[in-house]
Amino acid sequence: MPADFNGQWVMVTNENFEDIMKAIDIDFATRKIAAHLTQTKVIIQNGDKFETKTLSTFRNYEVNFTVGEEFEEVTKGLDNRTIQTLVTWNGDTLVAVQKGEKANRGWKQWIEGDLLHLVRARQMGEGFRDRKEREMS
Repeated sequence: MPADFNGQWVMVTNENFEDIMKAIDIDFATRKIAAHLTQTKVIIQNGDKFETKTLSTFRNYEVNFTVGEEFEEVTKGLDNRTIQTLVTWNGDTLVAVQKGEKANRGWKQWIEGDLLHLVRARQMGEGFRDRKEREMS
């Protein structure tokens, strides 16, 4: 059984995010705005099927995928690329490889304790961490 990513995850740190955006050619104005945003990631997982939304006051981004099935992804509002993305499991870590006009793109995502970690390619080892919002009853 794969890891359970279901939930609403609120960003708690955003380490080196502007440098990562610069490395993947995000324009200056978007980098300056995005570096100061707090994002919320909403993930609905049903086995290997994922519906994900990244929400902020500036832009929202949605991507849905099935692990192991390559799909066309349009990064509209981010860096505006049309790419082929393949997400696979590496243990309990999701690994995405993106193929298109720019090489070495993708991300890794895993859960450690109550933190969702997301690391973007080109700068593996850097990125931002999210904290799962706990429901109170």
